[in-house]
Amino acid sequence: MLSQTLLAFGLAATTSAHFILQWPPTAGFLDEQEVNGPCGGATVTVNETSPEVQVDRFAVQIQSSHPHGNWQFRATLDTEEPYNWTNLSMAMTEGVGVFCLNYLSAPGDFAGKGGILQVTDYSGDGTLYQCAAVNFATGANSTLGAACSNATSSFTAEWSNSTSSEESEDHSGHSESTSASASPSASAAASASSEAAGAMATVGMGTFVGGLGALAAGLML
Repeated sequence: MLSQTLLAFGLAATTSAHFILQWPPTAGFLDEQEVNGPCGGATVTVNETSPEVQVDRFAVQIQSSHPHGNWQFRATLDTEEPYNWTNLSMAMTEGVGVFCLNYLSAPGDFAGKGGILQVTDYSGDGTLYQCAAVNFATGANSTLGAACSNATSSFTAEWSNSTSSEESEDHSGHSESTSASASPSASAAASASSEAAGAMATVGMGTFVGGLGALAAGLML
């Protein structure tokens, strides 16, 4: 009985979170404030220690408790508000747990500069935000090691290169300008992904399940 209670507690702790941007590392996860744009209530500090992402192709890793995700990825070179966001791409996902999307790209002229990556999920819980401080670099890198690989659990992603130039207002009332990305590599990546959506999204669901098992085992000790 006790083990069942502890397991239920572990499941509740895992699924209470909306989503967590694991790579690049989130600037801060504040579950109750994730509905507040542009960065879920977190303060983003960009400096030379921020991780690199390659403009031609890079991956993101996300842990999500929602079976259906509707994601938008944007970036900016602004390090203070108001942010001028550039749309990168959009994706719709099916599957719960930790997954890796490895066909993102940014405009080539971002290379060599620091900035912010924003991930937005238009989910059943409302619009949710996370941000990461990054340094954009030249080149391409589609992997995050073992976490960015296919697993036996099913996971699908459908990509879209739909972008628009508009001014949007986030949930905190900030007015932000948004511009469409003109990066050829972004368009190419989105086009390629639409041809093989299943091959272009990878998932670390086994890592998620294994981690949950470790949590439950630890609680039972």
